[in-house]
Amino acid sequence: MKIGITGKGGAGKTTISGILARTLAQRGHTVIALDCDSNPNLGIALGLTPEETERLAGIRQALDAGESEHAPTIPEMLDRFGAEAPDGIRLAVVTKIEDPNVGCPCCGVSPEQLLGQIEENGRVVIADFEAGLGTLSRMKPSQLDLLFVVVEPTAKSLEVGRRAVEMIREREVGRVTVIANRVAGEEDRLLVERTFPGGAVTVVPDDPAIRAADARGIAPFDAAPDAPAVRVRRALAESLT
Repeated sequence: MKIGITGKGGAGKTTISGILARTLAQRGHTVIALDCDSNPNLGIALGLTPEETERLAGIRQALDAGESEHAPTIPEMLDRFGAEAPDGIRLAVVTKIEDPNVGCPCCGVSPEQLLGQIEENGRVVIADFEAGLGTLSRMKPSQLDLLFVVVEPTAKSLEVGRRAVEMIREREVGRVTVIANRVAGEEDRLLVERTFPGGAVTVVPDDPAIRAADARGIAPFDAAPDAPAVRVRRALAESLT
């Protein structure tokens, strides 16, 4: 299964990516997590330390600067630009290269191309996309099994989410579900439902435990496993299996 997570910057897609990956891994799935964001923080959401997450970003930046060896195959790319995260998850940072060598898999392949080439082999591949709609605009029909569009109950976030859902359906990229994050009450919930009438929307409550974990640089999955927002995300992941 290939899953993409997209949305406006700051909507909470990386935290959701991390909890989905950890839950599926604990349920026995082999999980590959791809951090496709220009500001890669998925490592922290998975339970790696900020230092290890920064090290992975640094390796990728060294490649961009011509100071690191390239990886000629997809498996080598996952190995060289990745690390073992908790629960056996393989995390790889695959952010965009500014001056790519088109013939090289590790720098000439964009996240959407990588998703098209990587073999599942019974694994779950979870890709935390860059903020906005850039990656989605380049996706091909049926390239993913499922896309989660993450929104907050704010005008800008909902508009980006609405356009993302529209783009996914027009391009027939895959099945789509909206995750409404940081919903503080009935007014927020109604705002989301008006934006996505008749669609599948998962509501995640605003939860101070998530903010506290983020401030400490600790994965919410570990810091607050019983927090309401974590439980909703875990239930969402469990519904996929």
